Amino acid sequence: MQAHPNKPQAKNTPAARHKARRFALQGLYEWQLSGNQPFEIEARYRVENAMHKVDLAYFHELLHQASLRSRELDAAYEGFLDRKASQIDPVERAILRIGAYELIHHIEIPYRIILNEAVELAKDFGATDSYKYINSILDELAKVVRQAEKQA
Repeated sequence: MQAHPNKPQAKNTPAARHKARRFALQGLYEWQLSGNQPFEIEARYRVENAMHKVDLAYFHELLHQASLRSRELDAAYEGFLDRKASQIDPVERAILRIGAYELIHHIEIPYRIILNEAVELAKDFGATDSYKYINSILDELAKVVRQAEKQA
């Protein structure tokens, strides 16, 4: 039995979530540099990109919550940096914000998946070895916010 063509399909598969993180990263990067409002960025992305295989609800959540909570998220991982969060490359800062948001607010997602996704984003969008830095910072944050999970 085929799904009705007009009925939206569930898009919370790992691949759809990965695509949501990729678009959220690009949107956060734009927000950090331009100051454009997240709702404007999201609306444009939905028009200009093939979003049919993206977990749109997750994209929306990551873009809006990571921008709204940027100070809180920066404060969560800043103690593990070798410099101020404001001095981190904007791509890496966006990845750290998404990773920190997921570690803190999505405890149903195993921390290893969150770290792996952040590393993949850094490999695709960041500087050459930035994934190592991203992984180390988020791993330290996970030791604090996912202590029981890390010990299991």
